[in-house]
Amino acid sequence: MHMAPIPSGCGCDSLSSRADMMSVTDALDRALALVAPITDTQSVALGDALGRTTAEPVHATKAMPFFDNSAMDGFALCCADLAGRCCLPIAGTVAAGDPPRDLPQGAALRIFTGAPLPLGADAVVMIESCIDKVHKVHFNRTPTDGENIRRAGSDQVAGQTLLRAGIRIAPHHIGLLAANGIARVDVIRRPRVAIFSTGDEVQDGTCALGQIPDANRPMLLALAQQAGVEVNDLGILPDDADATAAALQGLGAQFDLILSSGAVSMGGKDHIREALTAAGGTVHGWRVALKPGKPVMFGSLGIAAFTGLPGNPFAVYVGFHMFALPQIDRLLGAQPASFAPIPAIAGFDWARKPGRAEVFPVRLLAYNENGLPVLQRLGHSVSATLLPLGDADGLAIIPAETNQIQSGARLFWRPFCGTGGI
Repeated sequence: MHMAPIPSGCGCDSLSSRADMMSVTDALDRALALVAPITDTQSVALGDALGRTTAEPVHATKAMPFFDNSAMDGFALCCADLAGRCCLPIAGTVAAGDPPRDLPQGAALRIFTGAPLPLGADAVVMIESCIDKVHKVHFNRTPTDGENIRRAGSDQVAGQTLLRAGIRIAPHHIGLLAANGIARVDVIRRPRVAIFSTGDEVQDGTCALGQIPDANRPMLLALAQQAGVEVNDLGILPDDADATAAALQGLGAQFDLILSSGAVSMGGKDHIREALTAAGGTVHGWRVALKPGKPVMFGSLGIAAFTGLPGNPFAVYVGFHMFALPQIDRLLGAQPASFAPIPAIAGFDWARKPGRAEVFPVRLLAYNENGLPVLQRLGHSVSATLLPLGDADGLAIIPAETNQIQSGARLFWRPFCGTGGI
């Protein structure tokens, strides 16, 4: 990878330390090459299908609507019966859920929305165009054939594709399938993802002086759950290469993806790469030109991909979204989404050292005259704190070669809500 010289400064940004770093694009390609779509499928009840991914297209078994029905509250009639007349006797009422019935000749039937169209009726006049006189109805205008009737099969034909393969089932999909009387759906098996933290300094419970609560593992567990996987909590590994290698033994046959946080840098207790190799795994790539999150490692262990994230919490959060989430998407057979696909405008000035792409929290301030979101940068490029995320609306990214951002410059961002709306 060829890079232009940059100003001297922090050692982590020096040219010599960057010479063997992967670009973000190359790193993502490396991460995705280690996973393949899961082919195992399951049949689940519709009530258990939320968040699952369709294994094959789902087709309608019947045309929709199932029968001719009224699109309005009003009166069903045969238009020919109104020839030379302005009113008809009311011969009864048809409600939603009633069985179809015949329309008496020369009469109208009171009808409600969704009720089956009486046999012999060819129009429904909405209640606002009628005067209901209890035993007869006066029509304020002459109806037209087919008025306010939803014909059987007018929304969809039998065999219509309701959901494509690879769709993550959302609540509106549940409604669509339920409306079609579909009670079960074939889905991809959930990816099995193992998560652990590393470090003698991180604890689950009470912390002694010099120790800190483990933020990374609970966050990764939540992120993985949100992504729709089967999550396995492997706890905290000590800063010991032999113990870590022993803990990794056999995991490659149990999981599709293993995620770790910490112990992937160059410190004396950063044992993940060494332990992975000792456990029979392979390191396929290490160090990305990304801030935060340079010491990301991509490896494999048995059939499992292994993504080693840094130890600082914000770097973990960024690394999950940039690399682990696309891996999960691919396991589910979905096309991994772009990390930050939505254009935006900088509402800030920022001079920075080039050399690594940088991800940072942003708050949505407003929209400019062209409808583009204007973003405020939060935080101070510190990877150890999650505090700026508390006020953030999303994450923005700038390319590695960028050394200055001025207010009004074009950015790309990833809103937390997924839409970029205020």
